[in-house]
Amino acid sequence: MRYTRVSMGGRGVWGRVEDDAVLLLSASPLEGDPTVIGTVPLDEARWLPPVVPPVFYAVGMNYRRHIEHARLLGDKAGVVPERPEPGYRANSALTGHGTAIVKPAGVQGRFEAEPELVAVIGRILKHATYQEAQDAVFGWTIGNDVSARTWQHADRSFWRSKNSDTFKPMGPWIETDVDALAQTTTLRVNGRVRARFPTGDMVFDPFDHIVEITRHITLRPGDVLWMGAESATQIEAGDTVEIEISGIGVLSNPVRAENVRP
Repeated sequence: MRYTRVSMGGRGVWGRVEDDAVLLLSASPLEGDPTVIGTVPLDEARWLPPVVPPVFYAVGMNYRRHIEHARLLGDKAGVVPERPEPGYRANSALTGHGTAIVKPAGVQGRFEAEPELVAVIGRILKHATYQEAQDAVFGWTIGNDVSARTWQHADRSFWRSKNSDTFKPMGPWIETDVDALAQTTTLRVNGRVRARFPTGDMVFDPFDHIVEITRHITLRPGDVLWMGAESATQIEAGDTVEIEISGIGVLSNPVRAENVRP
């Protein structure tokens, strides 16, 4: 199944994606078995982030090539992690498939996209075993981790470099029937392939991170866990960024410059 959220009359409505339409649902599929209350043609859907997470977890430096690149740049984070250690991102940075990534007027230097697999949690979980962690994943979606690197290195935290408005496109839907770690991740800019790597080639997989998180924090339905990327790709205003994870779908977003009022 593929589940998503679309904008209807200014509010978010859950839907189930079919070949040519989104079947609108009475409630979240994370809460039970909702009924169909309407339809919207697929080409008329206004996509929202497919879930609004209670908590937005994110993993950094989880692919060896990315770690090595960071090490060569002299980044202190460029070391292979000894244990799963996720961070957090802001829900306010989320945006949906087809909406614009806005490059702030104050951003100079490297402005980059990173293609990421996203796990969506489907049940309450604490002190999970590895098998329980696998069973707790409701489905998988796609994330684009946009970063303003000058801000990242200038600030004491990632508060604006990774959490500015529109910096976290996610979607277009949650795929519940896929072996996500057996897929291939591809990033294209203006139709040109800029990155491609085995999705599951991680230092620690999603279930390792879920086990570690639940030792200390209760996971709840709708929480998301972004799993990092093998590399980052420079993007600019005027570009269109597509991230494809085979078996899941394609997340596409144009990039535009911020329109600052005089």
